[in-house]
Parts: sequence; structure tokens; C-alpha cells
Amino acid sequence: MDYELFPLGDVRLSTGQTLRDATLAYKTYGTLNEDRSNAIVYPTWYSGQHYDNEWLIGEGMALDPAKYFIIVPNMLGNGLSSSPSNTPPPHNGPRFPDVTFYDQVRQQHRLVTERFGIETLELVTGWSMGAGQTYQWAVTFPDMVKRIMPFCGSSKTSEHNIVFLEGVKHAIITDAAWQDGMYEKQPVKGLRAVGRVYAGWGLSQAFYWQQLYKRDPFDFATLEDFLVGFWEGFFLAKDANNLLTMLWTWQQGDIGKTPGFDGDQVKALASIRAKAIVMPAEKDLYFPPEDEEFAVSHMPNAELRVIPGVWGHFAGGGANPADTAFIDAALKELLDS
Repeated sequence: MDYELFPLGDVRLSTGQTLRDATLAYKTYGTLNEDRSNAIVYPTWYSGQHYDNEWLIGEGMALDPAKYFIIVPNMLGNGLSSSPSNTPPPHNGPRFPDVTFYDQVRQQHRLVTERFGIETLELVTGWSMGAGQTYQWAVTFPDMVKRIMPFCGSSKTSEHNIVFLEGVKHAIITDAAWQDGMYEKQPVKGLRAVGRVYAGWGLSQAFYWQQLYKRDPFDFATLEDFLVGFWEGFFLAKDANNLLTMLWTWQQGDIGKTPGFDGDQVKALASIRAKAIVMPAEKDLYFPPEDEEFAVSHMPNAELRVIPGVWGHFAGGGANPADTAFIDAALKELLDS
């Protein structure tokens, strides 16, 4: 096991449900300095686990373990922290409680403060759902977070994004093998279908026009080979109930729902004190730059910086070296400011 577990006990969630005997899985990189002033939080994304974030951590990079203490908390529901797949009855499988971004970040805050005694964070950053958690950190703990860089994500899940996720959800729940979530074997047809749904959203039209799936890092000979070998394979490795739990979190994403803001996204954005670089990708089909332009226009100390190119949402996934360099350079600039 290359990660650690932080016991949370019984957690009362914002939905009113209780997650019993909960656990937060996390991994740290680097060493916390004596005055605890070099900490960074880098949350995970939809279906991702801590090791999936490691492409942005390394010697000479902005997130350099020789300089910073980087904490990667695994989301509740992702299969390592408390999740449908690892929670004992009666709250296993489809009975797992609903968890919001606010719940996720409150428990991460407990890890940061109770386990490590950290009072300020140099940076919170993350991709996709990690970006949603980044925004949530800045709103929930404005005095603690100095800088944020959410990339390829949003402060509020748009209706268009919700529609995309409905396609993912129904790919799973319309498989007869799903059995209302009480399956003994994974609903394989449904998971393969999720891969097919995602394939048309995770990468842009231009990515497919240029047939970039034939090049590094994919190297697939045909489109069908790519759909089966990469996309279906990616989701066949996941647990269906875990995917549905994280999907609920994502669909409910809205910093306006943070206590004290009465559902007002703009009021929540205006409350962010952290210096911010907000980085959508040019051709992201479900977090388009214009959505983040709206967010930045209501933040007091934020800049919009669009990741150029054709990789769409996956510009933030570490697969394309040019995008990685662009993100890393912005992180360096932000941390040096």
C-alpha cells in the first residue's frame, strides 16, 4: 500500500446522512518544513486516485517535493477513501451516502489540520473534479488558502455538464447486470458503454480530426482500437457504484451551496481571497473557457489563462507534454508571486 489512511470517525454529511467509521486515504510528497509553511493540497478527479496526479509532481517542476509538502487526498467515493466498494453493510454499494464537494473539503481540512497541524496552504490546485474541490477550498477556508489554480473544471456544474453525466449514469443503470446497484459482478456492458460516452467528450473534435490517438502516448492503429483499448479498458477497471457516487458529487457541484451563501454562486466567487490563475482548456467540451471567464469576472484577484491546443478536457490529464509544460509554468509563476 503506497498511501496512508486518516480515520474520520462518524461524519455527519451536509445531506443529513451519516457516513459511519469513515476513512480518508492520502499520499504525501516531500517534507513539511519546521514552521509548516510549505504545504500544497492537490485533490483527485473523477475516478482518479493519488497516483494519477503524480505526472504534475517532480524534481524541477512547480510541485517539487524538494521544496513543497504536497498532500494528495483521495476523494470519498474513489475506491481508496471510504466508498461504496469498501464500506461494510448496510452502507455499502448503492446505500452509500451522498457526498458533496463541501463534505469532501471539510474532511480534507481535518486531515490537513489534525494530522499535520497546518494553518496555511501555499496552494490548492486540481484538474476536473479536483478543480471543483479547489474552488471549494478557497470559499470554505478563505483565510487559509493563499493561492489556487483550478484547471479544466468549474465552481458550479453547468446544466450542459449535467446532461453529459446523465449519459454516463444511464450507461451504467440501464445494464441489466446493474441490479439497482446490488450486483455481485460488475455491470461490464454498462462500464464499456461509459467508455464510449466519455470518448466523445474527453477529447475534442480536432483531436479526432488529426487522429492523435495514433500517436504517443496512445499508439492505436484505428479509431475502434482506441475506443476499446483505451476508453473501454479505462472504465472496466472501475467500480460502477463508486462511479455513480462520484458522479452525484460532480452533478451537485456548486460553491453557492456552501453554508452562508444561500445558493449564490456569484457571492461565493466574490468571497475568494486567494490569488488565482483559472485555467480552462481551449476545446474542453464540458468546462468551456467562457464558463470560467464568467467565474473570473466575479473573483477579486483572478486571471483567466486558457490552455491552447486540441486535447480538450484531457489537456489537464498529463497525457500531452506541451499541455503539462503550460500548466507547470503557470503553477511556477503563481507560486513565485
